Amino acid sequence: MSRRIIPVADLSAVPVISGPLQTPSGALHDALARPLSDLRISVTDRCNFRCVYCMPRAVFDKDYAFLPHSALLSFEEIERLARLFVAHGVEKIRLTGGEPLLRKNLEFLIERLAQLTTPAGYPLDLTLTTNGSLLARKAQSLKDAGLSRVTVSLDALDDTLFRRMNDADFAVADVLDGIAAAQAAGLAPVKVNMVVKRGTNDSEIVPMARHFKGSGAVLRFIEYMDVGTSNGWNMAEVLPSAEVVARIAEHFPLAPLEAHSAAETAQRWGYVDGSGEIGVISSVTRAFCASCTRARLSTEGKLYLCLFASAGHDLRALLRGGASDADIATAVAEIWQGRSDRYSQLRGSNAAEPGAQEARRVEMSYIGG
Repeated sequence: MSRRIIPVADLSAVPVISGPLQTPSGALHDALARPLSDLRISVTDRCNFRCVYCMPRAVFDKDYAFLPHSALLSFEEIERLARLFVAHGVEKIRLTGGEPLLRKNLEFLIERLAQLTTPAGYPLDLTLTTNGSLLARKAQSLKDAGLSRVTVSLDALDDTLFRRMNDADFAVADVLDGIAAAQAAGLAPVKVNMVVKRGTNDSEIVPMARHFKGSGAVLRFIEYMDVGTSNGWNMAEVLPSAEVVARIAEHFPLAPLEAHSAAETAQRWGYVDGSGEIGVISSVTRAFCASCTRARLSTEGKLYLCLFASAGHDLRALLRGGASDADIATAVAEIWQGRSDRYSQLRGSNAAEPGAQEARRVEMSYIGG
């Protein structure tokens, strides 16, 4: 069959359909046999925090040019793409940012997505990651709109340290109020993510564990990652997850728990006294590329196949260029079937291609964590 090209402005970034149209079967696999089951959608590139590992103020200052509203995918466009991804097998959708709660009327989008069902007729696992700054006032409306769960980023309990890390003078107490509101609204289990940076906030590991132990929230510790190129990442600032677990176990005995699924990124540890669990996400010291089932959709509609990617695939151009659902579904299928990304696995190995790690990578604030 002749090569089919959907005409749009930027051909270098627009998917090119090279074969016959593919009808979604509910099971799509990449070149390494990994299924597509998780879609992360960034709804805004803006954030009211300036966390040093994500949006450092030195780069994202008052003069930084964020995307104009017209460049963002509309809720209708997001819903259309989400429906096609679900037809390909996506069972979980996570809304991210930036800070997703800054997107006006986000509840309307959640209502639309909550109506989608998997090919087998099951509801989606619809979640959202937030810094918690607006969660206290929005938790109930998010739940009422159909959101399943929330994940809250919190990097310290010490208020002075937390304000220094978020670089926006935002208080810990307000984030804790947001977590409490989410639990009260039924957005459970609430997950609390702490990015651990050696020499910066690793002194907060045990206090965080102590605070959330028995609370019903699941605390997860994330190794400081080399996402993007603006955060000045240094391997010396990475605290291995094994050390995190060891520090906590000195105070609260832990036992390993089985993963909920093969694609789960966190290693789970339960408190021996039955008062809950923690998780560790070891994307630097223990890569989980082999089981990665996540695709990421940027605020302006570019599809990224890896958190560490340097280029995306412009689905917005297809949406606004008059492409049919069949065209877009086929483009997504061909992109995923050609996926072989495994950056974290190659990072410290001799298999990495020379110069591969020096390529400019997309920022976390642009495609979400």
